[in-house]
Amino acid sequence: MLAVAAMLAVDLFLHRDNHVIGFREAAIWSGIWIAAGLLFGVVLWAWQGGDVAGTYYAGYLIEKALSIDNVFVFALIFTYFAVPPAFQHKVLFWGVIGALIFRLVFIFVGAELLETFFWTAYLFGAFLIYTGYKMAFRHGAQTPPDRNPVVRLVRKIIPTDADYHGDKFFTKANGKRVATLLFVVLIAVEATDLIFAIDSVAAILAITTSTFIVWTANAFAILGLRSLYFCLAGLLRRFVHLHYGLAVLLAFAGVKLILSETPIGKLPIPVTLGVIVVTIATSIVWSLRATRATTPLGDPAAPSGAPSSRS
Repeated sequence: MLAVAAMLAVDLFLHRDNHVIGFREAAIWSGIWIAAGLLFGVVLWAWQGGDVAGTYYAGYLIEKALSIDNVFVFALIFTYFAVPPAFQHKVLFWGVIGALIFRLVFIFVGAELLETFFWTAYLFGAFLIYTGYKMAFRHGAQTPPDRNPVVRLVRKIIPTDADYHGDKFFTKANGKRVATLLFVVLIAVEATDLIFAIDSVAAILAITTSTFIVWTANAFAILGLRSLYFCLAGLLRRFVHLHYGLAVLLAFAGVKLILSETPIGKLPIPVTLGVIVVTIATSIVWSLRATRATTPLGDPAAPSGAPSSRS
């Protein structure tokens, strides 16, 4: 927990000037966050052994893969609200703070339910299979961000200005304190991630109910989400088939969770890791080959046609 807080503090300090994040800077930070996540697995290997480290890596990989789906929706939200590039990092930073809090709550609640009531494994498993089906066959159906129930509720409760005021979440208008449009964007990001957190945490709980492993895998995967967004923002149109891979992973996690409460028991970690790696690699290669002739690599066009269906 202290390590996560320290890394967030460093990230906030280095990006306090709200400059536009370029690809090179985003790629460097993505490398740093990924290296930190992988290194933590090595520490676990030396401290707790290969089984624990393998479980952590399986959870980290599945959360990292699902976080790409978050990037699609963040791009949709930023495009819809026309968020200035210089302010996007601030929204994502505080969005990640909220994501970590949401996941921490869901992890402890979900793990306790699975440990106490065996039948919740069937419930969570069925939910993950349904979510995978929805992602695979209803991809592209979207609710406009400003019609999100949470966003609409906040706008009714908190007086909101319709414009941006620099990087401020709140400002004063006619002598009264009001929320800015940037705050509305933040709420949209948080509300969307709240939905993402449910299936993401459930998917990792299918691998292990160790709250320590689930939390650290989530935390290290989520920490690099901002850099991942700025790295992939210009490439999202290339990942046209990625949602099929993510759907397979969710369905696999659901089946794995259900099997854990049957005589078959939990699938071996090497099998889980193999399925995750092969599925992600296959969907990415399939996507890149399918778009090779139509979309130049690095096309900066907005990913308006490929948002997630998880929201």
